[in-house]
Amino acid sequence: MAQHRPESTREILTQARVVKRRGQQRGKEPRYNVDLPAHMAECDANYVRLLRIFPAVRDNPLQAITLPLAGYESQVEFTVLEKGPYTTLLGIQVKASERWAHFAAALNMTVRMYHDAQSAEVVSYQNQRRFHGKYDYPNRNMRQRDEKAQINRFLSEFLQLCLDHGAATDPIF
Repeated sequence: MAQHRPESTREILTQARVVKRRGQQRGKEPRYNVDLPAHMAECDANYVRLLRIFPAVRDNPLQAITLPLAGYESQVEFTVLEKGPYTTLLGIQVKASERWAHFAAALNMTVRMYHDAQSAEVVSYQNQRRFHGKYDYPNRNMRQRDEKAQINRFLSEFLQLCLDHGAATDPIF
């Protein structure tokens, strides 16, 4: 038996509640949507932070700073891996002198800086590459729905930590 088409506001709202309950019963969660303006703002801010830490990124192949992590001084190295006319591929590694601190400081990240767009985005993190804007969950690699946004947010927090507490041989502005 076919249902009749709802005509009144009350019938429409009642049917909407029924449809909503059916969706909740099937375990459907609301879809994740990428907040592109927020993501781009984060990447643009990362570019500015990187230039403050490594102002001569186009000229020098390496910038190292000392950062106190877990009570010990660790070395953060920003290495130019590849240079192009509009982009620079930058490797970021944390090296700890204390043996036990290697676990706390085992950071290995690759960032592509887009000089024409003045933006910087994480390309690889801990030897994992190619992050999509969003993932279905669960997925084969068990990545979070917003994995790419989280990694770029982590980069911004790490760069801010370097700016606030790092010490470099060349002055950081």
